Amino acid sequence: MIGTRVIVIGSGFSGLSAATSLADQGYEVTVLEKNSTPGGRARSFSAEGFTYDMGPSWYWMPDVFESYFNKFGKKASAYYNLKRLDPSYAVIFGEDDFVNIPARLSQMYTLFESFEKGSSLQLDKFLEQAAYKYKVGIQELVYKPGRSLTEFMNPRLLLDVLRMDVFQSFHKHIRRFFKHDKIIKLMEFPILFLGALPQNTPALYSLMNYADISLGTWYPMGGMYKIIEGMVQLAEEKGVKFAYNQDVQKLEVKDGNVTQVLTTTDIFEADVVVASADYHHVEKELLPKASQSYSDEYWESRVMAPSSLIFYLGVNKRLKNLQHHNLFFDEDFGPHAEEIYTNPQWPTKPLFYVSAPSVTDTTVAPDGCENLFVLIPVAPGLQDTEELREKYFNLVMDRLERLTKQEIRSAIVYKRSYAHQDFIQDYNAFKGNAYGLANTLLQTAILKPSLKSKKVKNLFYTGQLTVPGPGVPPSLISGQVVAKEVAKEFAIPVAVNV
Repeated sequence: MIGTRVIVIGSGFSGLSAATSLADQGYEVTVLEKNSTPGGRARSFSAEGFTYDMGPSWYWMPDVFESYFNKFGKKASAYYNLKRLDPSYAVIFGEDDFVNIPARLSQMYTLFESFEKGSSLQLDKFLEQAAYKYKVGIQELVYKPGRSLTEFMNPRLLLDVLRMDVFQSFHKHIRRFFKHDKIIKLMEFPILFLGALPQNTPALYSLMNYADISLGTWYPMGGMYKIIEGMVQLAEEKGVKFAYNQDVQKLEVKDGNVTQVLTTTDIFEADVVVASADYHHVEKELLPKASQSYSDEYWESRVMAPSSLIFYLGVNKRLKNLQHHNLFFDEDFGPHAEEIYTNPQWPTKPLFYVSAPSVTDTTVAPDGCENLFVLIPVAPGLQDTEELREKYFNLVMDRLERLTKQEIRSAIVYKRSYAHQDFIQDYNAFKGNAYGLANTLLQTAILKPSLKSKKVKNLFYTGQLTVPGPGVPPSLISGQVVAKEVAKEFAIPVAVNV
């Protein structure tokens, strides 16, 4: 039907969310995916009997996923099976200093009291505030398109914004409640997902602690890619068409509108385009200069979330002293953070994260084997070489073997690395970033790159470089938000009977 053809560029969480939401409203939606499979950063691959999630590995905010499927009259359980992890994850502070984070709040109180007397009462107060922020922030604020200040001019909403500590740093906020170094590290950990230092992150994001402690850490059996498979199935049920291996080369603009999307092999006609691909890449590489909303100087001044050096490892034996999720905080985060945000360089003594999904799910590794995902957060825009990757592999493995008291390297039967150049090649990621824009105060809501092009009337953006921000749940929400904006401005023509 003329006037309803929507092209969505990219099949990550935000692209799938936008595509399905628009198809559900009657639009004719085609998703163009650069790679051979859907999922974007959440793709999966298999090798030597191991199955690896390539990107996201944490399932937080289960209510956001459930709400998404409920919107279409479905349940998440119709597409994948969730299991709550207990312990939620482990934090390794040093040799023989492992702390398992319990799923039960009562056990969390006991853990905090073991560090700092009276801290369980403080945790109660902290979580009460965080629950309020989660309710308003995740259920209301993040669904704002961030296109105008008038969206926030409701008196109640303005009061809510003030109550949610938007103008106080998370660093100061957390120290109002706790003094013990380990508790502070535990509570500041979720902020790492937002891609900024606690000193530069609004205290609003204590809602992440509520998501962590109160809502829990979950795992979709079979891997995070099961969510993508479920979302693709739902999209196809709604009539969305998918075209893979379609590397978009150009957006043809005529009279202020994108009329055609040109890939390496095909031309697609469009009435509306939603770009779930990298915002910077779409602007700078696919549009003519006169149609670009932001200057090179603007993009260079953005504070990016980290990139990652990832190792996918297959080990031919079961390992000890590892939970499903493991955070290695055996080094001081201060210098590592400095080398990510202030003085970008390869880190001297990095913190790192290890996911061992085979601890929970035997289907992701052969019998008697372990599936490991090892991630080091690093600054975006760094020179990335095989020599550097190997250097950091050995640095991390030295610590992993020492702290878990076992030999691992000799048992590795599969190894693959992934870093800046891969993010650029596979996703056209600006500076090889892994998570998008950092959620600083000056990059929140209307201060993010707009979800609607300022120069092209029918071009919209969704995903981690626009509202509401980085992470899987925000990306799911981002797709729904942009779909609403498209429907407002490009309503489907109503048929008139004569």
